[in-house]
Amino acid sequence: MKEILINGFTTGLPGLDEVIRGVAAGDNIVWKVDNMEDYRALVIPYAQAARADGRKLVYFRFASHDQLLDDDFGAEVFRFDPHHGFEPFINAIRQVIGEHGTGAHYVFDCLSELADIWCSDEMLGNFFMLACPYLYELETVTYFALAQKTHSSFALKPITETTQFMLDVFRHKEQLYIRPIKVQYRAGSVMNLIHRWSSDDTFEAVTESSAISEIMLSSGWTGLGEDRRFDFWKHMFAQAEAVVDAPDGANMQPRKFIFQRLVNMVLTREKEMLPLIKKYMRIEDILELRHRMVGVGRIGGKAVGMLVARAILRHDDEETSQLLEAHDSFYIGSDVYYTYLVRNGLWPYRAKQRDPNHFLENQEEIQQRFMEGDFTDYNLEQFDEMLDYFGWSPLVVRSSSLLEDSYGNMFAGQYESCFCVNQGSREERLKQLINAVRHIYASTMNKKALSYRARRGMLDQDEQMAVLVMRVSGSSHGPHFYPHLAGVGFSFNPYVWHESIDPKAGVIRLVFGLGTRAVDPADDDHTRIVALNAPTRRPESNFDQVMMRSQRRVDYIDLAKNELVSGWFHDLVKAEHNLPLDRVTTAERISGAGEKPRALTFDHVLTKSPFTEDMRRMLQALEEAYQNPVDIEFTCNLLEDNKYCINLVQCRPLQIQGLGQIEMPELDIKADDLIIEARGAVIGCSRMAEVDRFVYIMPSEFGKLTISERYEIARLIGEINRAKEENPPETVMLLGPGRWGTKSPELGIPVNFSEINKANILCEIVAMHENLVPDVSLGTHFLSELVENNMLYLALFPSQKHNYWCHRFF
Repeated sequence: MKEILINGFTTGLPGLDEVIRGVAAGDNIVWKVDNMEDYRALVIPYAQAARADGRKLVYFRFASHDQLLDDDFGAEVFRFDPHHGFEPFINAIRQVIGEHGTGAHYVFDCLSELADIWCSDEMLGNFFMLACPYLYELETVTYFALAQKTHSSFALKPITETTQFMLDVFRHKEQLYIRPIKVQYRAGSVMNLIHRWSSDDTFEAVTESSAISEIMLSSGWTGLGEDRRFDFWKHMFAQAEAVVDAPDGANMQPRKFIFQRLVNMVLTREKEMLPLIKKYMRIEDILELRHRMVGVGRIGGKAVGMLVARAILRHDDEETSQLLEAHDSFYIGSDVYYTYLVRNGLWPYRAKQRDPNHFLENQEEIQQRFMEGDFTDYNLEQFDEMLDYFGWSPLVVRSSSLLEDSYGNMFAGQYESCFCVNQGSREERLKQLINAVRHIYASTMNKKALSYRARRGMLDQDEQMAVLVMRVSGSSHGPHFYPHLAGVGFSFNPYVWHESIDPKAGVIRLVFGLGTRAVDPADDDHTRIVALNAPTRRPESNFDQVMMRSQRRVDYIDLAKNELVSGWFHDLVKAEHNLPLDRVTTAERISGAGEKPRALTFDHVLTKSPFTEDMRRMLQALEEAYQNPVDIEFTCNLLEDNKYCINLVQCRPLQIQGLGQIEMPELDIKADDLIIEARGAVIGCSRMAEVDRFVYIMPSEFGKLTISERYEIARLIGEINRAKEENPPETVMLLGPGRWGTKSPELGIPVNFSEINKANILCEIVAMHENLVPDVSLGTHFLSELVENNMLYLALFPSQKHNYWCHRFF
């Protein structure tokens, strides 16, 4: 037999070398096998030949089947656990490949188990598309295996398109046969025939049509059939349906097993959330999700938090549950994100951001590349169908990454949410939706999100981005669309400005219109803070102060302009005559004719309806179930007869520390020794601390600076923050005029949170100008990070009683 060698490479079987016209540097060879013994029969001669030639031989061991090469065979064996997630696994594989350089020989365990572990053929295809070209680039030779009749086109199509060789291995009447499916850059009349593998390691082409027909019919070929893109998921959901349809009490063990499998596939693997899911969610809840999913994968932390919260209320508080608006959201699975990265050549950027020394390099350019990617045809078809369902309803497309809204990591405001007004032609609406998803994918690479992950030691964690597509809650008021009320709520109130307020009763931050103004408010406006055990208790002392510190601008969707806008509340009042003004505003009691000024106080809703008590009961039910304070986002639409409908759109654990009773010692401080005293606007738990360093921005000098100079000061504070001594740890207090973290430098210090995240105490001095009063940032993304970092916030009012500021000290 003629031996065919290319650069000395061989399968170890000369007859097989002749069939495939030799093995070349860079060849990836995929064997589709019925059992692992047949694959091992191919691996052993290949590995023996590599070892005899003195080539580097690497074996990746990760599957549960019997080991292909024993530890003493002479190969380097690397054991990696794919259960830790797709990203850690592929990165570990690629690191080994890179370290071994050119010319190495590789053996992989059967890849099919990866699809089973990751619950996705698509992710198996993505894995191969990341591994195969890298191996080709380094001129290696590699053996892979796939189980026959197991995978859908989500895996087979990208693998077949990417590999250099794909060969079927099957048996007929105890005889082993090999049939090349794909051979790249080779020619030969017998190459694509079926070949009989004889005991003497010869390979004879089968040319008789009768024999070929008999062999192929016995091979178990699955036929063209229907589109089998979701075979793996269809199989699991078919099992789930069978369990659900079984008689009551039957099949309890299979039911538990399948429920847990579906939870891992669709919801989460976060161990802290699993007990809540097990207690409150049903297998039927997950079955309902499959028809509302684009692609496959998990739906992410934000979506899971919303669904679990609704399930808790359904189970523990039926009265509140009946107030909830029905939700009909769609979920873009996390696997779609990874597929988007792999198919658009974005994975190298994703891998680079794991390096703590280089994760911000070319960040803006990378984000632009993310905005230029394309989705697969089948995802585009599903986007189309989703638009058909929603019609022309405004949509909000929200991030829902796997780590988002989890215990210990809120990711508040780190990723994007995008409103789609969803007006215009079908093509325009589809383009708007696709761009919104791209924006969210691109936000995974923005400076804010990457810095958040870096400072929390999470750059190397498996952070996939799922997307939640929701119908915007609200109604049309002429060309304007918005809910009557929206806000955020804490089951524990960290902002106690009066002794009558019970922190355990909770607090809400309330706005008129879209909730964007509650979570990311404008610096020149205010919102209503409501202590739920004392809803009428306000920091203001008279109606003039109420007018000054009430909401004046409203965020809403302009259907005619096809955009999200911010406008004056009094303009909406003039344009729309059916607003429930008496339920959301209060008019000043003045005598005489003329229009009385109105302020958005929400007093009627808070005192003349059970809304306050309903919100308090909802928050307490969720806190009891979570066994941890919670943070929610909600909307509320006012109905007739003093009724309303609440839409719970987000729920997550509130990362607040020190909730127990703190006994503070009595302090006797001499007046000459007092530096700062503040009362009222304080957020965070009481504590005793020695301040090692003050970082002080002098209000009188800061007020003279230009806008650009104020940005320079903000960047300088960031430099000081990064230089903070950690060993021994320092306690740092920041003091400055106006608002920290403002987007308007004329109102305060325009720092990013990453520029002050090492501080322990943050003080806002109300000294920019007389009308600037700190609007306590409760529920905002900025404050969420402050709470998450256990920082103490206080506002200093120099002109008010019990507030003191020692100028001469500074």
